Amino acid sequence: MATRWERAQRLDEEDPLAHVRKHFALPDDVCYLDGNSLGALPRGVGDRVREVVDEGWGKQLIRGWDGAGWWEAPERIGDRIGGLLGAAAGQTVVGETTTVQIFNALVAAARLRPDRELIVTDSDHFPTDRYLAASVARMLGKRLLLVPVAEAPALLRERAAEIAVLALPAVDFRTGELWPLRELTAEAHGAGAVVMWDLCHAVGAMPVDLDAAEVDVAVGCSYKFLSGGPGAPAFIYVAERHHSRLDLPLTGWTGHAEPFAMAAEYQPAPGIARARVGTPHVLSLLALEAALAVFDLVELAAVRAKSVALGNFLIECAESELVPLGFEVVTPCDESRRGSQVTLRHPQAYELVRLLAGRGVIGDSRPPNLLRFGLNALYVSYQDVHRAVQELAALAR
Repeated sequence: MATRWERAQRLDEEDPLAHVRKHFALPDDVCYLDGNSLGALPRGVGDRVREVVDEGWGKQLIRGWDGAGWWEAPERIGDRIGGLLGAAAGQTVVGETTTVQIFNALVAAARLRPDRELIVTDSDHFPTDRYLAASVARMLGKRLLLVPVAEAPALLRERAAEIAVLALPAVDFRTGELWPLRELTAEAHGAGAVVMWDLCHAVGAMPVDLDAAEVDVAVGCSYKFLSGGPGAPAFIYVAERHHSRLDLPLTGWTGHAEPFAMAAEYQPAPGIARARVGTPHVLSLLALEAALAVFDLVELAAVRAKSVALGNFLIECAESELVPLGFEVVTPCDESRRGSQVTLRHPQAYELVRLLAGRGVIGDSRPPNLLRFGLNALYVSYQDVHRAVQELAALAR
């Protein structure tokens, strides 16, 4: 019978996505399992940024806004990301930080239901999402309810007439649990609420069918599974049916119907362009655009299939090698309920992650006792997974 190491080698040899790994500049002898925090560097990004700096900024100077396509970049790249989200063109725009996009989207979503007083979000949501939800509720004179995602359907039925917005993560950032986006969206709509999804841990890792699921609003970062780079600009999606009523709180000059008229009063641009705020971050935007080229090489269904298989292999190895050493698998074993990471629990999680990095295995931890391992199918191998488990077991013995 083949050992797990031999199985890992065979699975890598048979991997239909194995050829994609060479398009990332991964350091030698590093096992990188933290792409759910910061994606690895796609090889084409450096050359593209140098070109933008030297040829665009350096030679075209301000003419680059027209001649190099800088002005159109937020919508052009937004449509590129929208294609990964099952969104038709003209509904997604890129720019600003994830925090700014969450704030803008949540206020706009709440304003679509002015007669309702509750904003509901996940009690275990990423801190920024919870902080902003509390701030938006105070600002708009609404009330915030924090509930576990699993309890949201019951709450929607009990308080249907009160809920303005249901704001949830597609994937739990700590545990990697994947929530049923389509079903929860339908439940919220049945209660008359607007739905806003945080897709930070989903975009680029799996198919997401925003249009088909009739999602209202969504936001997400681009530096995790999209590998757009540290602090890369975030996106906002708003379904076309809401565009005419979209009342965004941040009304910057680039979202004006005539931005260069320098008008005294704000008049929103038609369509998703009104979600533009400040002057585009050109270097970061075009680095992101270069990073997205890798998705021309793959189908998202294949990416999802491999990430599921990697997760299954990691859980199998962990149950055999790590559970007897005091670890617990936190992420659901049911692959239909799992995103693209596997989370373990151990009392010394932080210290173990630090020691792992010293052995060339990079994951991360979340307090008080979680170890997270991101499984980006574009560059993570089965041998990476096997090595991570073996090194972790050696540290724990």
